[in-house]
Amino acid sequence: MNVKKEFPLLKSKVVYLDSAATAQKPKVVIDSVKSFYETSNANVHRGMYDLGEKATDLYESSRTNVANFIGAGTTEIVFVKNATEAINLVANSWGFVNVKKGDKILLTELEHHSNIVPWQLLAKCVGAKLLYVPITKDGELDKKEFSKLIKQKPKLFAVTHVSNVLGTINPVKKFIAEAHKNKVLVLVDASQSVPRTKIDVKNINCDFLVFTGHKAFGPMGVGVLYAKKDLLENMPPFLGGGSMIKQVHLQESTFADVPARFEAGTPNVAGAVGLAKAIDWLQEKGMGNIQQHEKELTKYARKKLKEEKAIKLYGSENNAGVISFNLGDMHAHDVAAVLNEENICVRAGHHCAMPLMNKLGVPATVRVSFGPYNSKDDVDKLMSAIQRAKKVFRL
Repeated sequence: MNVKKEFPLLKSKVVYLDSAATAQKPKVVIDSVKSFYETSNANVHRGMYDLGEKATDLYESSRTNVANFIGAGTTEIVFVKNATEAINLVANSWGFVNVKKGDKILLTELEHHSNIVPWQLLAKCVGAKLLYVPITKDGELDKKEFSKLIKQKPKLFAVTHVSNVLGTINPVKKFIAEAHKNKVLVLVDASQSVPRTKIDVKNINCDFLVFTGHKAFGPMGVGVLYAKKDLLENMPPFLGGGSMIKQVHLQESTFADVPARFEAGTPNVAGAVGLAKAIDWLQEKGMGNIQQHEKELTKYARKKLKEEKAIKLYGSENNAGVISFNLGDMHAHDVAAVLNEENICVRAGHHCAMPLMNKLGVPATVRVSFGPYNSKDDVDKLMSAIQRAKKVFRL
């Protein structure tokens, strides 16, 4: 794809291979945020004046844009600051009402800490138990073990759509169907999949879905919780304050209808506007085109990395734009430091997935992750820098 010129930061010599951490922003997104503050800045749902109404219209039209993008109803979209907050919202609102002592919550060994720690906190507080779907040696979820565990009828199955470490693409639609047969609700962490895969929440039939704007070429500080309306309507507020109420008295309050009930205080209006523009950009470029570009680039990169005998790759070919590896006995941080000297940005560490690192038997990996602005030339520069790292550490 010939889109690199649309990203101001990438006009420098930097080779950016860390889109799984955060994607770069196209100029149209940056301009939309700038334009909001220059022409439309006012608080929403409050001011009885033209500027306030304009800001509110922009905010709510952004909600509609997000809803349409994932096939949801507008009232099923809650704006949060990131996917982490969205999962915490579900754990603290739905979780404390529905999960009791002795109940089970099912997770997987592929999860980001954001889809582990909130459930640990809930389980410890109410006396529930966490179960985990293990991974195979290829980094895929063990489907037979999933089928066994789901029959234990946990209250919720929380699963990543795409692993942020291995790029594993999980068959969430099949998992959801099997979970629902056992009367288990499902939360999907779509943070890595929304930027590169067309998702229809009604088609996959998930109960909850979360994603974060900054990985989808939008601004930092804005994210999305989708939940089926009947679930949202029966969930108590997560945060209290302005905007989420109907009436406040000295001893009690009544709460707003969804989704306002879950959006206490002044929201990140400019972030929502920027996210809506990022969605417009994704749709203009074509989700299918982006997916195909990243698929081809990932295949090319894995082939090149496999040719280097000193490199150990993790995961399988069932991969979505994310590759983890180690180089000889070098620590991942040392590899990343050498690559940085060549203006190549990669991630190194445990990637907020320490249980997965423990399963792989390593403290850390080097991770490269692609966006539509990357090219085979970027991969070639990566491989050249890896050769320099080998010389530096005499591999």
